[in-house]
Amino acid sequence: MSRAPGGAVSISSGNGARAVTRARALMLDGVDTALSVVEGVGIVEADPDDMSVGYGGLPNERGVVQLDASVMHGPTHKAGSVAALEDVVHAAGVALKVLQTTDHVMIVGAGAREFAIAHGFPIQNMLTEKAREAWLRWKQNHSSTDDWLDEDQRDWDREGTKVGRADPKLVDPFTYGTIHCAAVNENGDVSACTTTSGLSYKIPGRVGDSPIIGAGMFVDNEVGSGGATGRGEAVIQSCGAYEIVRAMERGVEPTQACLEVLGRIAKKSVLQKRHRDERGRVNFNVVLYALRKDGAHGSACMLPSRSYTVADAQGTRSIPCAAYFD
Repeated sequence: MSRAPGGAVSISSGNGARAVTRARALMLDGVDTALSVVEGVGIVEADPDDMSVGYGGLPNERGVVQLDASVMHGPTHKAGSVAALEDVVHAAGVALKVLQTTDHVMIVGAGAREFAIAHGFPIQNMLTEKAREAWLRWKQNHSSTDDWLDEDQRDWDREGTKVGRADPKLVDPFTYGTIHCAAVNENGDVSACTTTSGLSYKIPGRVGDSPIIGAGMFVDNEVGSGGATGRGEAVIQSCGAYEIVRAMERGVEPTQACLEVLGRIAKKSVLQKRHRDERGRVNFNVVLYALRKDGAHGSACMLPSRSYTVADAQGTRSIPCAAYFD
């Protein structure tokens, strides 16, 4: 394969424009691909207004923010990841330290938190006021038979000062919450990173696909990288990112590789009746991303109307994902 055109290419999930722009700029300055993607996603992890990753991410069912992340470095085929990490903004940075400083791949829970502290990552409350209010609304309104009063059952408004009713404009945010970023430099070296606050209001300790090498992210420096966002359980059960890379190794183009893997996910997922819609198709979304070592890239979504972001010699831009179902 030829080298990446324009010196470097980075791709990311749809809301990762800042991440890919920063990653490409760093690579053009000679920074390693793994360091570049981790710093790129770090911009989004630190953004309190992004409720899908890092600080401000939506919490689990107990109101605790638990983060997952993974990084893989193509030239050394080394990976690092953390799962159920609490009180640390930059989960991807902690995963990078696992890659750089240990012989492990994954550290989880309290051990991941201790590891982050040992490496100087600051500890802070990760639950922003915006995320806390969203969680509290979910907790109060998700059942009419518990002792939490739904908003339309109360005699007091949200400020506790007068009779009120539920505000129809308030919509509880919900997200599978992930940023995937992959990059290739002018030498054809590939790295990738996936970071997330995970499924909103999940069972404490739940781990999705993002920190699992071969599921939410995978790199083979001789081929390229694959990544995923969306329903993590479905991606895990099909080894999504690994299968993308293996398809590209067989000569399948990046977008077609993503579609091929989505087809496998769809076929297996509808075996569980709760995941079938009225037409017998899957009722959830998964978005897959592929970056080949020559800079060719692609993406596909299970359900339509998603996009991914690319930064290359042509600039930073959003590209519609191919859809498996119309």
